[in-house]
Amino acid sequence: MRLLKSTIHPDIQNLTNKQFTRKAARAIVLKGEEILLLYTKRYHDYSLPGGGVNDGESIIDGLIRELNEETGAHNIQNIQDFGVYEEYLPWYKDDFNIVHMLSYCFTCTIDEKLHDTSLEVHEINNGMRPVWINIHEAIKHNEHTIVHSDKKGLSIERETFLLKLIVAECLVNANQEKSA
Repeated sequence: MRLLKSTIHPDIQNLTNKQFTRKAARAIVLKGEEILLLYTKRYHDYSLPGGGVNDGESIIDGLIRELNEETGAHNIQNIQDFGVYEEYLPWYKDDFNIVHMLSYCFTCTIDEKLHDTSLEVHEINNGMRPVWINIHEAIKHNEHTIVHSDKKGLSIERETFLLKLIVAECLVNANQEKSA
């Protein structure tokens, strides 16, 4: 899978510190310019649905499980590689200083009607909920949060980068196909 971007958090001075790798799967579900995202009230941001892949679970199985749990999506099909976003982030527990995060991103389709979510307690407490939103509005919202919010999470830079890349590659290609 192609590398979309690699970043090192500014608080990390030395990559030789104790680190572990965490793999995540993230879904890109488009309906025209509408995209299925997660809004998190605590961080006041929009992000792609997805999360950590369990031990012994394939990336695709993790994608399907996370998308279903977080959004209620079902009949997930047409899964295609989009790319991987690599980041090194500070970690403050379990005898590690750094998490090497690999976010594997995939485009896919789902049935239009969403079922109930199966959010984790911390996701509910953070005010996470699935929403269909115009992708340009989501980008504008995240950019405003980056500049003006002191409660933004570590993932907003990644998520905003990915949303802009989705516009550049997926929406531009779809619009070119329509006009051809």
